[in-house]
Amino acid sequence: MNKFYLTTAIPYVNAKPHVGHALEFVQADVIKRFHRILGEDTLLLSGGDENAIKNVQAAESAKIPVQEFIDKNSKLFEELAEKLNVGFDVFEKGSSKQHHEASQKLWERCFKAGDIYKKEYKGLYCVGCEQFYEKNELNENGECFEHPGKPLEEVSEENYFFKLSKYQKEIRELVEKDKLLIIPSFRKNEVLSFLKEGLQDISISRSNKRAKNWGVPVPGDEAQRMYVWFDALNIYQSGVGFGWDEEKYKKWWPADLHVIGKGIIRFHAVYWPAFLLSAKLPLPKSLFVHGYFTVDGQKMSKTLGNVADPLEFIEKYGADALRYYLLREISPFQDGDFSRKRLVEVYNSDLANGLGNLIARVAKLCETSNFKKAKTEDSRHISTVEGEYKKALDEYRFNDALSLIWEKITKLDRYINEEKPWELAKNNNPRLKGVLEHSVDQIQEIGELLRPFLPETSEKIEEQFEGSTIKSEAPLFPRI
Repeated sequence: MNKFYLTTAIPYVNAKPHVGHALEFVQADVIKRFHRILGEDTLLLSGGDENAIKNVQAAESAKIPVQEFIDKNSKLFEELAEKLNVGFDVFEKGSSKQHHEASQKLWERCFKAGDIYKKEYKGLYCVGCEQFYEKNELNENGECFEHPGKPLEEVSEENYFFKLSKYQKEIRELVEKDKLLIIPSFRKNEVLSFLKEGLQDISISRSNKRAKNWGVPVPGDEAQRMYVWFDALNIYQSGVGFGWDEEKYKKWWPADLHVIGKGIIRFHAVYWPAFLLSAKLPLPKSLFVHGYFTVDGQKMSKTLGNVADPLEFIEKYGADALRYYLLREISPFQDGDFSRKRLVEVYNSDLANGLGNLIARVAKLCETSNFKKAKTEDSRHISTVEGEYKKALDEYRFNDALSLIWEKITKLDRYINEEKPWELAKNNNPRLKGVLEHSVDQIQEIGELLRPFLPETSEKIEEQFEGSTIKSEAPLFPRI
């Protein structure tokens, strides 16, 4: 059996998850479910980026021990995934013993290759990004583009550095020749533009004093801790056995796909391949890079009080409603806007009046007509893995795949309106059986096509229409 190993990015756990995390979790889950439908042995990994300075600072502000703080927050991310029906097969914590050991093994391999050295350093550090920046990489106010309004720290200390500059040519060739495939292509062009500027060696450790003795100890130097990107990216390996289960690691690595946001593309398309090249380990095959979104037209901000809590929407409208909105309304590749008002509009138009009403209509017609469905050995429809639908999912165009499903919903609605099975029933017209058989067949196919996107709804449709007798059920999506 072919394997497919994909990951989400590894979220910082300095605060509870927001709706942006829900977007990435759901996108990755759709890809995982689709590859399982294709018959592939599939594994989805996420985890907690727990060794960052920002986590230490947040724990200090909350007056909670760091381990207790990150355990509590990491759990919130796992619970969000569970409530969204996102099936993480592995959730690897950055503070785990096996991850520490795996990261030290990666360090030792890079050190052995002669790519790690120590020197005095002075630079501008963004705690939000956990990244040093050159002045030419900042905005006109001298701030990080990802975190405007937050002053950078001027840091001067002795750190370990990685010879990133050594791998410039190899990484450029990897990206240019799509050996590391970056989707969409305009993100590939962004990476190539960054590479043209010339790579500088990067700091990969911080002093115990600044790290507050938190994080993965540098092998052979207890005064230093690994800098967050060197260890956090390694969660993709430590979670599947690197350094502790060689058989598992060989089965799953390299990753077939990393699902990430646009703000961390540099780390995944440049830093991560360089670490692996140095360590003489296989490279991931591809990156799918999604955009960000605003909330009601404004950037999410604690100050504005508009940080959207996905649990609120799951509680109000259900997991599948939120999944549908994120996948249908938010572009997979461009920035988008999350609107509470629009979510309700889409819920009513597409889910309540569209899909839900169609299911109710067909079930009621079958029930009142005493329709008996012929038994079939296998009701699976081949179209779930063929044609434009498969092409759209292969290219991570979730919105286009859903559009194709809703075209089928509209077409079946139109067919029922034209055939008028309620009138055929009144007249005992023999054509009724054929009309209902076609309608039920199409409903079952729609249910299967929805499996990667709306798993709970798909299962309800399958259960309602699988037997020979079909009965009305409670509405799938009660109108708001």
